Amino acid sequence: MDNRDSGVRTVVFGLDAACHSVLDRLPEDAVPTLRSIFEAGVDAPLRSQVPPWTPSAWPSLYTGMNPGKHGIFDFLSFDGYEWDVVNATHCRERPIWELLDRYGFRSVVVNVPVTHPPTAFDGALVPGYMAPESPTCHPAGLFDELEDAIGSYRIYPDESEGEHGYTAAVSSRGAAFRYLADRFDPDFGFLQFQATDTVFHDRPDDWETIEAIYRAVDTEIQLVLDACDPDNVFVVSDHGMGPLAGVEFRANDFLAGRGDVRTVAGGDGMPTWSTVRDSELKAGGDAADPPRREQVAALRDSALAAAVSTAARLGLTSQRIGRALERVGLAETVARAVPTSVIRSGTERVDFPNSAAYMRSRTECGIRLNLAGREPDGVVPPAEYETVRAELIAALREVEAPDGSSLFEGVLPREAVFEGPQTERAVDIVLVPAGFEHFLSAEIRGSVFGRPTESWNHKLDGLVAARGEAIDASQSLEGATLLDIAPTVLATFDVPADRRMDGTVLRIVEGVGRQDYPDPQRATRTTTDDATVEQRLTDLGYIE
Repeated sequence: MDNRDSGVRTVVFGLDAACHSVLDRLPEDAVPTLRSIFEAGVDAPLRSQVPPWTPSAWPSLYTGMNPGKHGIFDFLSFDGYEWDVVNATHCRERPIWELLDRYGFRSVVVNVPVTHPPTAFDGALVPGYMAPESPTCHPAGLFDELEDAIGSYRIYPDESEGEHGYTAAVSSRGAAFRYLADRFDPDFGFLQFQATDTVFHDRPDDWETIEAIYRAVDTEIQLVLDACDPDNVFVVSDHGMGPLAGVEFRANDFLAGRGDVRTVAGGDGMPTWSTVRDSELKAGGDAADPPRREQVAALRDSALAAAVSTAARLGLTSQRIGRALERVGLAETVARAVPTSVIRSGTERVDFPNSAAYMRSRTECGIRLNLAGREPDGVVPPAEYETVRAELIAALREVEAPDGSSLFEGVLPREAVFEGPQTERAVDIVLVPAGFEHFLSAEIRGSVFGRPTESWNHKLDGLVAARGEAIDASQSLEGATLLDIAPTVLATFDVPADRRMDGTVLRIVEGVGRQDYPDPQRATRTTTDDATVEQRLTDLGYIE
């Protein structure tokens, strides 16, 4: 079937973490193109999901299905007590560009998260967040062609270049999309900008850089509109962003106090009192002799690690050292001088095989039970699963913040939040912080509450805006959710939604019904064997 028109029918611009509360803080002239789209069309908050984080939310948006169906709940995927960074093979449902391909429409997709390694369809795809640098693109060999055409292309901004590193990454997204649009003549385009989120993790409260990034994004959107002249335009975000007003809740400390979590000291634990990554030890050798300097540093690290590990077994853990340093204002200074490998060697950490329940990853927003028969060394008998879970849900619902306010607006069994065959991969208990004003942490710190590690947090309200020939701007977008975007975009092509989609066509576009599609044949899950991706997520605070 060939339904191709000349020119781009619909383009989606994805702005990670964009929301009206952030845009309203920018000067009037910072984002004229975005404001013109709002004024000529219709816009509203776009309700995200739980968990409202990039790797789970974008697949929900581009499949129209909740994580219980597409299968991605977090930055990490767990197999027993082992973990891996998620990638496109973890997504078990079709993205909208593959459905459009079935109807003869061609797509160009640039920088959309969790799309590496790409699958085949009519068009082109350059992966985004979660992909390695110099990723495999579709079609094969496209990345080299792209760099030859537009110059250097990075998946992740070069923070060493400061503000320019972010704006250069933004500019390259637009240049790549325009080149590919000219090369492939698509019907559908999807261009995503990630820097609008990462800046709040890398440089919180740096409004000069935040404004520069949004100005760059606005410029690239205008250049794409000028080059492609699409019939319909959508602007969407996966979640919002806002300052944290609450406290840090250390779930594993809470569970340890109940006897659910057991801990061990020493070994390859996670850093707790240091969020500063390894810095080179300036010891031995000279700048002209890096191999010798690295050798001496490695020996020093090894000796330090052995000493710290011994101290940990005697009860002097990194957490205790860290709390003492925090009291005298030296924690950050020492953390910059001591490598993470040394800190980890003395860290008190969760003993997963011997614990009954634990938080495995803070961005999962929930608690996992160590269930016998499911986990390699499970200690909770299957016959006691519902009882143990219900008791823990009741205990968590009673937790109050230090000021006496409710910590959670929801503590729910996973089946109350997710629906579908992948739900079994989710946490057993879902935690929804009140207003996402409280910061969840999986670290063991020796106290249940503390000051949040980050100053900004993801929020549930992002944004959606639309204008164009297929858009009825007299209709309201009130109540729009992340899951409604996929069926609505398909409707602009007169393509029926998949009957299994959880979202519905928004009132601004005339729907064309639903139909059954063949089950997707997804690739076997593969591992993300890329330390750079893991380090990037650690630097941003997603992996503790």
